Amino acid sequence: MPNRTTASALRTPAARHAPSQPERAPQPALDPSELDGIGDIADAGRPSGYAHLAAPRTSPTAGRLAAAAASAAESLGRTSAAADRSGHWRPAPRPARRGAAGRMRISTATLAPNGSTALPAAPSGSATALRLASGRAHVLSAGPDGELRSVRELLPGRTLLLAAGTGNWLVNTGTAAAVAVRATG
Repeated sequence: MPNRTTASALRTPAARHAPSQPERAPQPALDPSELDGIGDIADAGRPSGYAHLAAPRTSPTAGRLAAAAASAAESLGRTSAAADRSGHWRPAPRPARRGAAGRMRISTATLAPNGSTALPAAPSGSATALRLASGRAHVLSAGPDGELRSVRELLPGRTLLLAAGTGNWLVNTGTAAAVAVRATG
């Protein structure tokens, strides 16, 4: 619907009682060296001298953890590394860690058939992303009393996100060795 008002109808008359504004003298231009330490204008991109005002370091988001786990699993799937059937979590090889940035940690575990390993607790306030590079596995969650709470299958090509809890176990349910990737932040 077109607006049919004219500009003259929108003008308001000036108040006759308003005092006139005194004219301002032109301000001299500021030298950039005089701006040092003034807010974000001069400190953009540089560390501030006010450490107590710094933004807190945050944990990686769930999406970044999942992307890092997917990248590492894809990298491990392309390489033909010797199977380590120790059943322990170890830092991933360097090519698999290239997708991780910041405080993310990428680790791998190779499980023999019917083998299992505990999932270490993630740092507080963080999550864990799990992804299979090869094989078949399930994640078992148990309560503090040892009672089984849930069983979830790690599907090929899918990433499973776990909260920062304890009591999770990774179990190889296939007939071949399973290689799993874990990303934490």
